[in-house]
Amino acid sequence: MDQVPSSPQDAQSLPTCYRHPDRETGIRCTRCERPICPECMVSASVGFQCPDCVRNGSGTGHAPSASQPRTLAGGTVSADPRLLTKILIGVNLLLFLVQMSLGDRFTDRFDLIGRAWVSELGLQGIAEGQWYRLVTSMFLHSTGVTHILFNMLSLWWIGGPLEAALGRARYLTLYFVSGLAGSALTYLLAAPNQPSLGASGAIFGLFGATGVLMRHLNYDMRPLVILLVINLIFTFSPFFNISWQAHVGGLVGGVVVGYAMVHAPRERRSLIQFGVCALVLVAVVIMTVVRTAQLT
Repeated sequence: MDQVPSSPQDAQSLPTCYRHPDRETGIRCTRCERPICPECMVSASVGFQCPDCVRNGSGTGHAPSASQPRTLAGGTVSADPRLLTKILIGVNLLLFLVQMSLGDRFTDRFDLIGRAWVSELGLQGIAEGQWYRLVTSMFLHSTGVTHILFNMLSLWWIGGPLEAALGRARYLTLYFVSGLAGSALTYLLAAPNQPSLGASGAIFGLFGATGVLMRHLNYDMRPLVILLVINLIFTFSPFFNISWQAHVGGLVGGVVVGYAMVHAPRERRSLIQFGVCALVLVAVVIMTVVRTAQLT
């Protein structure tokens, strides 16, 4: 694996990724020696390989199916590394159109609310047993276009590279575990009759995991930190009606799960990664049960 040149003159002549010409890189595929950026790097036993070599099995002397290529976190390499991100965005946009069509009668049945009873609509909250709201609220947004637009742009920008680095199963697990952590903390700390909705908890979890990954790869984290600080300023600003509990819960959950995904030793990788996810889900259940006991 080639190292990044240390001299200023060499640094200015870094090659660009063969799949992303706008990205300079000092890493090359250990098989074909083409320059590859972090999004295209596939972890190998020695160095990194490009997606084409991984799919074709070139240089191995075996059929492509003889050894399953793995991502940095141990996930399988897919032909479309952004497929789940596209699906998640599509689901959010579809449900937003349903909200716009059916109005509050639909949204009120699936947003996150601790305890509420509206006799004419038959609405109840999580405390009355509607635990599904912890999940469904992650895919709903306020009727303003700004809310969903900002969330979906963030999901595309952060989610795509992260999906490529983790693999589909780990990426989807991270998304839902982070979102549930945000929902559970909101249920625990927010007013019981205050509705909450949005994909922000899961997206903040992706922010947290991205920070862990960037630190692991020794990338410049300043752009991510600046963006995160700006988001947190908006989160805690009294001028915006934002559920800070969902953002904080999702961020903490994403950092914990992301650390396990990136740093788990190879020989026990899956056990540690999904074991940590299970522990976070246990914390989600505990918060939910405690809050339910307080409200009933």
